[in-house]
Amino acid sequence: MKLYQFSSQQNLPISVPEAWEFLTDARNLKLLTPDELEMEIQYGTERGMYPGQLIEYSVKPLPFYRTHWVTHITQVEKERFFVDEQMYGPYATWHHKHFISAIPGGTLMEDLIHYRLPFGWLGKLGAPMVRKKLEEIFRFRESALIRHFGQFHESDADTKPQASHLKHEILQ
Repeated sequence: MKLYQFSSQQNLPISVPEAWEFLTDARNLKLLTPDELEMEIQYGTERGMYPGQLIEYSVKPLPFYRTHWVTHITQVEKERFFVDEQMYGPYATWHHKHFISAIPGGTLMEDLIHYRLPFGWLGKLGAPMVRKKLEEIFRFRESALIRHFGQFHESDADTKPQASHLKHEILQ
Protein backbone atom coordinates (compact mmCIF):
# COMPACT_ATOMS: atom_id res chain seq x y z
CA MET A 1 0.00 0.00 0.00
CA LYS A 2 1.58 3.27 -1.13
CA LEU A 3 1.95 6.30 1.09
CA TYR A 4 1.23 9.57 -0.70
CA GLN A 5 2.30 13.02 0.43
CA PHE A 6 0.56 16.25 -0.45
CA SER A 7 1.75 19.68 0.64
CA SER A 8 0.49 23.20 0.24
CA GLN A 9 1.69 26.67 1.20
CA GLN A 10 -0.17 29.95 1.12
CA ASN A 11 0.70 33.42 2.36
CA LEU A 12 -2.11 35.23 4.17
CA PRO A 13 -2.25 39.02 4.72
CA ILE A 14 -3.29 38.61 8.38
CA SER A 15 -1.54 38.15 11.71
CA VAL A 16 -0.77 34.75 13.22
CA PRO A 17 -3.44 35.20 15.95
CA GLU A 18 -6.06 36.04 13.29
CA ALA A 19 -5.02 33.05 11.16
CA TRP A 20 -5.07 30.74 14.18
CA GLU A 21 -8.53 31.88 15.27
CA PHE A 22 -9.95 31.31 11.78
CA LEU A 23 -8.17 28.04 10.93
CA THR A 24 -8.91 26.32 14.25
CA ASP A 25 -12.65 27.05 14.12
CA ALA A 26 -14.05 23.89 12.53
CA ARG A 27 -17.18 25.80 11.49
CA ASN A 28 -15.01 27.47 8.81
CA LEU A 29 -14.38 24.12 7.07
CA LYS A 30 -17.54 24.59 5.03
CA LEU A 31 -16.29 27.98 3.75
CA LEU A 32 -13.03 26.32 2.65
CA THR A 33 -14.66 23.32 0.94
CA PRO A 34 -16.04 23.35 -2.63
CA ASP A 35 -19.85 23.36 -2.76
CA GLU A 36 -19.96 20.23 -4.93
CA LEU A 37 -18.60 18.19 -1.98
CA GLU A 38 -21.80 19.08 -0.09
CA MET A 39 -19.97 19.16 3.26
CA GLU A 40 -22.20 18.90 6.31
CA ILE A 41 -20.68 19.19 9.77
CA GLN A 42 -22.40 16.80 12.18
CA TYR A 43 -20.72 17.62 15.50
CA GLY A 44 -17.51 18.70 17.18
CA THR A 45 -17.59 22.45 16.63
CA GLU A 46 -19.00 23.50 20.01
CA ARG A 47 -15.61 24.50 21.47
CA GLY A 48 -12.29 25.81 20.26
CA MET A 49 -9.74 23.30 19.03
CA TYR A 50 -8.14 20.98 21.60
CA PRO A 51 -6.24 17.66 21.61
CA GLY A 52 -8.72 14.80 21.70
CA GLN A 53 -11.43 16.74 19.86
CA LEU A 54 -13.55 14.72 17.43
CA ILE A 55 -15.21 16.37 14.45
CA GLU A 56 -17.68 14.45 12.32
CA TYR A 57 -18.84 15.60 8.94
CA SER A 58 -20.09 14.09 5.73
CA VAL A 59 -18.86 14.84 2.23
CA LYS A 60 -19.79 13.76 -1.25
CA PRO A 61 -16.49 13.17 -3.10
CA LEU A 62 -18.29 11.58 -6.07
CA PRO A 63 -21.77 12.37 -7.42
CA PHE A 64 -23.06 8.95 -6.33
CA TYR A 65 -21.10 8.53 -3.07
CA ARG A 66 -21.57 10.28 0.30
CA THR A 67 -19.29 9.30 3.16
CA HIS A 68 -18.93 10.17 6.81
CA TRP A 69 -15.56 11.37 8.06
CA VAL A 70 -14.49 11.53 11.70
CA THR A 71 -11.41 13.64 12.38
CA HIS A 72 -9.43 13.34 15.60
CA ILE A 73 -7.38 16.39 16.61
CA THR A 74 -4.28 14.73 18.07
CA GLN A 75 -1.92 17.66 18.68
CA VAL A 76 -2.34 21.39 19.17
CA GLU A 77 0.33 24.00 19.86
CA LYS A 78 -1.44 27.35 19.96
CA GLU A 79 -0.57 29.69 17.10
CA ARG A 80 2.00 27.22 15.69
CA PHE A 81 0.38 23.97 14.50
CA PHE A 82 -2.30 21.35 14.89
CA VAL A 83 -2.65 17.80 13.60
CA ASP A 84 -5.78 15.97 12.53
CA GLU A 85 -6.05 12.28 11.79
CA GLN A 86 -8.92 10.42 10.20
CA MET A 87 -10.50 7.91 12.57
CA TYR A 88 -13.14 6.92 10.05
CA GLY A 89 -13.64 8.01 6.47
CA PRO A 90 -12.73 7.59 2.83
CA TYR A 91 -8.96 7.04 3.25
CA ALA A 92 -7.12 4.02 4.62
CA THR A 93 -4.85 6.55 6.39
CA TRP A 94 -5.06 10.36 6.67
CA HIS A 95 -2.60 12.41 8.71
CA HIS A 96 -2.80 16.20 8.20
CA LYS A 97 -0.40 18.68 9.80
CA HIS A 98 -1.35 22.38 9.70
CA PHE A 99 1.44 24.90 10.41
CA ILE A 100 1.34 28.69 10.62
CA SER A 101 4.20 31.12 11.13
CA ALA A 102 4.78 34.84 10.95
CA ILE A 103 6.34 36.26 7.79
CA PRO A 104 6.84 39.89 6.82
CA GLY A 105 3.42 41.23 5.89
CA GLY A 106 1.36 38.35 7.26
CA THR A 107 1.28 34.62 7.95
CA LEU A 108 2.60 31.58 6.11
CA MET A 109 0.13 28.70 6.22
CA GLU A 110 1.55 25.27 5.42
CA ASP A 111 -0.22 21.92 5.14
CA LEU A 112 1.46 18.53 5.01
CA ILE A 113 -0.77 15.51 4.38
CA HIS A 114 0.22 11.86 4.34
CA TYR A 115 -2.43 9.45 3.14
CA ARG A 116 -3.03 5.93 1.92
CA LEU A 117 -5.88 4.84 -0.31
CA PRO A 118 -8.20 1.93 0.51
CA PHE A 119 -9.03 -1.09 -1.66
CA GLY A 120 -5.46 -2.27 -2.46
CA TRP A 121 -4.67 -2.32 -6.16
CA LEU A 122 -8.09 -0.90 -6.99
CA GLY A 123 -7.35 2.13 -4.81
CA LYS A 124 -4.01 2.50 -6.56
CA LEU A 125 -5.86 2.80 -9.88
CA GLY A 126 -7.85 5.69 -8.43
CA ALA A 127 -4.75 7.54 -7.15
CA PRO A 128 -4.55 10.02 -10.08
CA MET A 129 -8.22 10.96 -9.57
CA VAL A 130 -7.68 11.44 -5.80
CA ARG A 131 -4.58 13.57 -6.44
CA LYS A 132 -6.51 15.75 -8.90
CA LYS A 133 -9.40 16.13 -6.44
CA LEU A 134 -7.04 17.15 -3.60
CA GLU A 135 -5.41 19.74 -5.84
CA GLU A 136 -8.84 21.12 -6.80
CA ILE A 137 -9.90 21.31 -3.14
CA PHE A 138 -6.74 23.15 -2.11
CA ARG A 139 -6.99 25.56 -5.07
CA PHE A 140 -10.56 26.28 -3.99
CA ARG A 141 -9.39 26.81 -0.42
CA GLU A 142 -6.70 29.21 -1.62
CA SER A 143 -9.31 31.24 -3.53
CA ALA A 144 -11.73 31.17 -0.59
CA LEU A 145 -9.04 32.50 1.76
CA ILE A 146 -8.16 35.28 -0.71
CA ARG A 147 -11.86 36.22 -0.96
CA HIS A 148 -12.16 36.20 2.83
CA PHE A 149 -8.89 37.96 3.83
CA GLY A 150 -7.69 39.59 0.62
CA GLN A 151 -4.64 38.97 -1.53
CA PHE A 152 -1.20 38.78 0.07
CA HIS A 153 1.02 41.37 -1.61
CA GLU A 154 4.69 40.50 -1.61
CA SER A 155 5.56 44.14 -2.27
CA ASP A 156 4.20 44.96 1.22
CA ALA A 157 6.76 42.63 2.81
CA ASP A 158 10.42 43.30 3.49
CA THR A 159 11.36 40.04 1.78
CA LYS A 160 9.64 37.94 -0.82
CA PRO A 161 8.34 34.73 0.80
CA GLN A 162 7.60 31.73 -1.37
CA ALA A 163 4.40 32.07 -3.38
CA SER A 164 1.46 29.70 -2.90
CA HIS A 165 2.06 26.24 -4.26
CA LEU A 166 0.89 22.64 -4.19
CA LYS A 167 3.13 19.56 -4.25
CA HIS A 168 2.20 15.88 -4.49
CA GLU A 169 4.47 12.85 -4.36
CA ILE A 170 4.52 9.11 -3.69
CA LEU A 171 6.76 8.19 -0.77
CA GLN A 172 6.65 4.43 -0.92
